[in-house]
Amino acid sequence: MNSTVKYFPQLQDITKAKINLNDVILQTPLQKNLNLSDEFQANILLKREDLQIVRSYKLRGAFNKIAHLSTEELKNGVVCASAGNHAQGVAYSCQKLKIKGKIYMPATTPKQKIKQVKMFGKEFIEIILTGDTYDDAHISALQDSKKTGMAFIHPFDDRQIIEGQATVGLEILQDTKESIDFIFIPVGGGGLAAGVGAYFKQISPQTKIIGVEPAGAPSMQKSIEAGKVVELQKIDKFVDGAAVQKVGEITFEICKQVVDDIITVPEGKICTKILQLYNRDAIVIEPAGALSITALDFYREEIKGKNVVCIVSGSNNDITRTEEIKERSLLYEGLKHYFIVRFPQRAGALRTFVDIVLGPSDDITHFEYSKKNNREKGPAVIGIEVQKKEDYNGLVERMEENGFIYEYLNEKRDLFQFLV
Repeated sequence: MNSTVKYFPQLQDITKAKINLNDVILQTPLQKNLNLSDEFQANILLKREDLQIVRSYKLRGAFNKIAHLSTEELKNGVVCASAGNHAQGVAYSCQKLKIKGKIYMPATTPKQKIKQVKMFGKEFIEIILTGDTYDDAHISALQDSKKTGMAFIHPFDDRQIIEGQATVGLEILQDTKESIDFIFIPVGGGGLAAGVGAYFKQISPQTKIIGVEPAGAPSMQKSIEAGKVVELQKIDKFVDGAAVQKVGEITFEICKQVVDDIITVPEGKICTKILQLYNRDAIVIEPAGALSITALDFYREEIKGKNVVCIVSGSNNDITRTEEIKERSLLYEGLKHYFIVRFPQRAGALRTFVDIVLGPSDDITHFEYSKKNNREKGPAVIGIEVQKKEDYNGLVERMEENGFIYEYLNEKRDLFQFLV
């Protein structure tokens, strides 16, 4: 698509998209969250796209795009690349429309996600695992499209995709009688923010639109700062539903017009929010789905007493990631610390450490030790969980007082990556 053509989603096209989707998607609830409302002294409403049929908003754009294709364009089927939610949206659309689809996914994709895509697409789709990254799969899908004539379904940088995602905004304004002061929208490639932002600017221009990205992948923020789309050389892929190296050309042009602020939130803080939402509200969400709610902490004063909407974008979380989520949360909150400790090679050194150095509520959660016969001191890698952030100071003071030489690993990324 020619990105030099200025395009802005129009109300009639978003309305047509909603009509296209009426028999396909759920009109997901807009729910007041009492815990968050009390915490932030505001009226916090959650748009629950985590309850969508494929457990994310991606179905909206995928189906709207495919439904717009002509019989001629569809004769060879459709092809896409995705490691997650877009794949599921395309697969479900193929099954619903009874058309052939081919989905390229990285070979590293968890089996749970592959099974989900198969379940939604049934016999209408073929899954091809290729390469180690999304970019590898994307290149393969484009090559297949050129070779076979299958229609390529982009995950975000496409007019009909953006208009489909914009229906989230249409539903929000249908479902509330109150004027919305702020809306927080997760940003990956920018399709959701572009669509919802464009709809709000036309129907509710007084609403402040806040885009939220993971700190490890601030692609839209950097692009807006530069005034052009920039490609990040390195990103943290933990928030896999929103971590992209490069946003769309079309989505960028729209977002820079409609988004009032772009903020980034640390991955560890996102993990803390995922655990809080599960424990307090029994809401299960993926890291990208927690972006908008995590951002509330950074707008605490501005949103006090206001009507605020957070889009919860998806809940396709792999249960095998739970331990990593807990670990990242503890590290971010300052409750888990890793050290290399050099123990004197004498009987009772470890007992001294446990009895005297550890505080009454400190807990050793990781321990690796190798005794070296020709050395006076043997190194151990120790992970210690504390109950309160401030307990760390007492822990290191006691190590120093009792002659334990240590090296703090949390801040040494080159070593720390081997532990976490």
